[in-house]
Amino acid sequence: MNKQVLQFIIEEENPNGIIECSVDDWFGISYKIPRNKLKEASSLEYINNTGVYILFGDDENTAEKIAYIGEAEDIYSRLSQHNKNKDFWNECVVFVSKDNSLNKAHIKYIEHELYEMSKKASRYIIKNESSPTKSSLSNADEIRAEKFISKIKIIANMFGYKLFVSLIDKKDKEDKTLHLTNNGIEYAHGMMTDEGFVVLKGSKVKEGVFESLSPSLNGFFEKERSSTDLVDNVYINDHLFSSPSMAAIAILGRNANGYTEWKNKDNVSLKKLIGGE
Repeated sequence: MNKQVLQFIIEEENPNGIIECSVDDWFGISYKIPRNKLKEASSLEYINNTGVYILFGDDENTAEKIAYIGEAEDIYSRLSQHNKNKDFWNECVVFVSKDNSLNKAHIKYIEHELYEMSKKASRYIIKNESSPTKSSLSNADEIRAEKFISKIKIIANMFGYKLFVSLIDKKDKEDKTLHLTNNGIEYAHGMMTDEGFVVLKGSKVKEGVFESLSPSLNGFFEKERSSTDLVDNVYINDHLFSSPSMAAIAILGRNANGYTEWKNKDNVSLKKLIGGE
């Protein structure tokens, strides 16, 4: 198993401020910068170098997570522009080379690949209006760019942004898929993951909400039923829930114990599968 050694430098009195991240075998460096710290970020050693950046925020109407992926030959100047012309973001993550060895072709290639990976993962609403142009690189330059991308994926994840990480491992889908039925009708299929419970694309929800649903769950239910992942009562994307029970509640519109209601193809409950009984 390959392992990476990451080093984080934080402000002692403000762990939520600017964070710097480096990797032992990497010629790059990353900064996580809250928007209200952007002015302070101007003093960071490599912030004016060529690189790529990601803006993160939330949709004020749906609370959906938003990201915008960009590139610039002077990262700080571009972020300063976005501070004036883009309102949605509240934090950004920057990736630059310490020796400023990335050129325009490198960062256009990297920007394009990050955009494609983020769209495939379907974790965030991507604010880019169109797919960035992909540069043509020599074999050597492409290898260099791909190595840079591999570090971006690791660091973004460690910063808490799973922008490039698929909700499920497709290799596990066939063996670990569970099913949710009600009165003999199958509504949904899903999987347990390290993050929670994922309802798979193509799953349906039962129309309506029932009196047995606890009042304390009404807000959760309304939020989930208004998700952009749900169109005409069908999930158009894989959708993450905190637990199998919350997934079952959102789908069936009533109180539900997901550990007993989700079952595999042999009708064995999730609770039995994980050794709970």
